[in-house]
Amino acid sequence: MSGIPLKVGVFTYEHTEPLFDDRVAIDGVDAELHTSPLISDLFEQMATGQLDICEFGLTYLLRTFDVEEPPFLALPIFPNRNFRHEALFVNVDSGIDKPEDLAGKTVGEFALWGHDAGVWLKGILADDHGLRPDRMSWVVGGTNHPIPAFGWIPQPVPEGVEVRHAGDGQTLSAMLEAGEIDALLSVDVPQSLLDGSSKKIRRLFPDYAAVERDYFRRTGIFPMMHAVAIRRELATEPGLVESVYRAFVEAKQIVQDRYRRDATKQHMSVITPWFSDLFARNRDLLGEDWWPYGLSANRTAVETFLRYHHEQGLSRRLWTPEDIFVPELLET
Repeated sequence: MSGIPLKVGVFTYEHTEPLFDDRVAIDGVDAELHTSPLISDLFEQMATGQLDICEFGLTYLLRTFDVEEPPFLALPIFPNRNFRHEALFVNVDSGIDKPEDLAGKTVGEFALWGHDAGVWLKGILADDHGLRPDRMSWVVGGTNHPIPAFGWIPQPVPEGVEVRHAGDGQTLSAMLEAGEIDALLSVDVPQSLLDGSSKKIRRLFPDYAAVERDYFRRTGIFPMMHAVAIRRELATEPGLVESVYRAFVEAKQIVQDRYRRDATKQHMSVITPWFSDLFARNRDLLGEDWWPYGLSANRTAVETFLRYHHEQGLSRRLWTPEDIFVPELLET
């Protein structure tokens, strides 16, 4: 008996690959899986009605809650997460040596004012360093490739914050290299920094891993960038959201179990040297389920993001997890 035909979009991370290679199925769903080299393409497809269930940037999801009839609800599945101190780059001649030095500077931001990494780090800078985003001016654009403004999602900018889009053909990495902007907040790393050709770009937090580990010890937060969104009219389909949640959990569990088993053989299947040491240190710090799904393990992080989103003028009201997640999964 065939299931409900649904179009499901998600990036092919190692912890979602079992959904694509048929090791894991979504019970009761005849799933047509979609992916893309650019995750923002999936966001656009979801926003424009081409997909039924999709990985969605948290800020993109929350912006839809301010439209007249919000089209989506969230499932507490977080396929993309990363610590964010490493996402802040500065020009070496900018005079920026500590976060407080960003005041009065011009900062580039990837894609839109308030991309997911930007919401997190702006909030952290405000909480930990008293630096609010209205103390800087902002230029939005592509880091290594020019990108146009995203016209398919609301782009609120609060009063008192100066934001402009980079010019045609401009990239934020080139602007940072030339000193046209002083700093850059971006989920994408400037290519010149990656290939070692830049003499003008460095990270504001050179030892970012130590800073981020300390951040986790202090807060217990492992920042998530994306959740999984579902169309509201589908969220009431009996058993559907539970089935989707179980499938994503099972796919992730397959990968986590493999890493645990491979520790016995010093992770010989992994191409990265000293990976076993990194795995052991991460497991010691982050716990046995170091990439948790469900709301209970992620409530503090979710509530923090919702607060940041509101404080930065990106949400008209302060949403709660109960407002944005499907009721059936609030106890996960």
